[in-house]
Amino acid sequence: MKRTEKTKRKSKKAPAKLSHLPTEQPNTAAQNLDLKSSLEIARIINAEEAKVAATVKPALPQIARGIDLIAKALKKGGRLIYVGAGTSGRLAALDASECPPTFNTDPRTVQFVIAGGTRALHTASEASEDSRQLGQREIAKKKPGKNDVVVGIAASGRTPFTIAAIEYARRQGAKTIAVTCNAASPLEKAAHLAIVAEVGPEVIAGSSRMKAGSAQKMILNMLSSGAMTRLGYVYGNLMINLHVKNHKLRERALTILQQAGEINRETAEQALQAAGSDVPVALVMLQANVSRAQATRALKSASGHVRQAIAAARAL
Repeated sequence: MKRTEKTKRKSKKAPAKLSHLPTEQPNTAAQNLDLKSSLEIARIINAEEAKVAATVKPALPQIARGIDLIAKALKKGGRLIYVGAGTSGRLAALDASECPPTFNTDPRTVQFVIAGGTRALHTASEASEDSRQLGQREIAKKKPGKNDVVVGIAASGRTPFTIAAIEYARRQGAKTIAVTCNAASPLEKAAHLAIVAEVGPEVIAGSSRMKAGSAQKMILNMLSSGAMTRLGYVYGNLMINLHVKNHKLRERALTILQQAGEINRETAEQALQAAGSDVPVALVMLQANVSRAQATRALKSASGHVRQAIAAARAL
């Protein structure tokens, strides 16, 4: 046998077996699901979903570490880049796309990579998730570096596309986080930090869009919202950094200013108009009794951290 043929055979890995994973096991609570009434099906799913928060709770220390890593990276001008396939990739896309309207971040700050490209958001492209080459190629397009955090999401923890992307990002100096629902997985071993929520068997065996998807969504919410809060884009628990683009958002902005500044609607309207519809600027003006220009400078010096900007403006 030629040496090249031997090399090819050795490098060809056997497909990952999933049958032993907890998320792939039959769920005894959902036996004979197809014989149940609609109400019984809803009750079973609801009861199983109610367990998700409890499975995420043990991972809170790791989630907190992830929040700190992301906040530190973003403060330095870095990015948060999510990577996933199938449901995990779609959840990544959802969280990334919600950050600009929620926190008024630059769309480049939180990004996503999904196996199969954006077409996979609405059309199944599961074949792409088996390719390590594609995973490396797609993350390479983002040019991850030392100021970035790359989060790989995979319920099984065994998706070749996502593992390869995380390994590549780590080699380039980026901090890497694994989000998975099975312990001791290849993805967990590939990343600097692992966040594991062991949700167990799904109501529909192997359908990781269910409890696993709920757990992943919960974790991504914590990572992005926690990091943005640490950066000061939240004041108290108010979504202060929203961008006023329509009537609904203007109403929300006025409500936020009324609550944060303990003022009436008329005063809030005057402040928002004086601030050029910029909610953080309006709040700094109100709380520190400064001009729009002074509030803008304070926010810039505080890198957008609203509470720090108020303190700086008061010291003027």
